[in-house]
Amino acid sequence: MKGKGLLILIVIAGIATVGYRWLPPHYNPFVPLTLDDPPGKITQFKLRRLTPQACESLLAQANQRQLIRTQAVADSAGECPLSNVVRVRDFGPVSLNSSFLASCPLALSSALYLQQQAKPLTRRMLGQELRQIDHFGSYACRNIYHRQNARRSEHATAEALDVSGFRLSDGRRVSVLKGWPDAQYHPWLQALLAGGCRYYGNALGPDYNAAHANHFHFGMRGQGFCF
Repeated sequence: MKGKGLLILIVIAGIATVGYRWLPPHYNPFVPLTLDDPPGKITQFKLRRLTPQACESLLAQANQRQLIRTQAVADSAGECPLSNVVRVRDFGPVSLNSSFLASCPLALSSALYLQQQAKPLTRRMLGQELRQIDHFGSYACRNIYHRQNARRSEHATAEALDVSGFRLSDGRRVSVLKGWPDAQYHPWLQALLAGGCRYYGNALGPDYNAAHANHFHFGMRGQGFCF
């Protein structure tokens, strides 16, 4: 019986291995990530397992395609040292209220999120183009919620961005604080937050707790926790 069981496992493993060869690349977790991979668990898995070299290569491609515009930043020491970070200037036609520091995974995830989720959702649900992202910043050398005995925040390594609002092509500015309870904007903002779960490690909004009433927190820790 043990021999038959082992044989069955070998056959199943063999079928699975051969089957992966026939999967479309974006459904195959063993094929490297590309900028055109659609959102989903496999894409998120690939984002989580990127090597620094692979991330830098994809970010360079994203710059060439004008999905994002970044500048290299020198490594820094100190209480919250930074390494392999970039300064994000804009997302092509989508500007920022100010530039921000980002780890390579945060920058790349943000570029894909803007291109594949935020822009098309805004076009489809509001009939407008997304023109600007307003934010409270990314890098801050602090613990979670500024608590003395808490662990370091994702912000301490430039692995999180706090988005406070969005500007549309007709000039409207929709803040998370005022837009979330507004029936006109709530479905759209809710879709934007949910879309972030497909790229970031976590996406937290006003329903998470009072500390997030005025912004969306997009961070790289975790495996798609969204609230």
